Amino acid sequence: MDNSETRLNDVFFYGLYMDPEILRAKGVEPRNPRKAVVRGYRLKVGTMATLLRAGKSEAHGIVYALTHAEVKTLYSGGGLEAYVVESLAAETENKENIAVLCCNLLVPPEEGDSNPEYLEKLLQCMKKLDVEVPGA
Repeated sequence: MDNSETRLNDVFFYGLYMDPEILRAKGVEPRNPRKAVVRGYRLKVGTMATLLRAGKSEAHGIVYALTHAEVKTLYSGGGLEAYVVESLAAETENKENIAVLCCNLLVPPEEGDSNPEYLEKLLQCMKKLDVEVPGA
């Protein structure tokens, strides 16, 4: 097993980090992109996006292979420190079941929280990448 700093981990993204251009702009190289679904969770967009546990729901996104340092780069600063890395199970579009890392908020958004600008960008991103839009 490779325990080096260059070891790659599958990471599930459900927000704007699905966009490889955004990742590259942050100095992160998105490798091995795969559309995937995480069952038992749903997307919630408040001030920031997160996944909430929700029985028979599913959240769609993109899996990239990244190093731990790249994940840390993405979630350091910019108000993203509230995200924590969790381990989830995802199913790729090729029906492969894989373990993934996923960054989620420990404290879910308040009911009235909203960020219409982020939501609009996210919907455009999902359409561009052909990722299933929630409620569509």
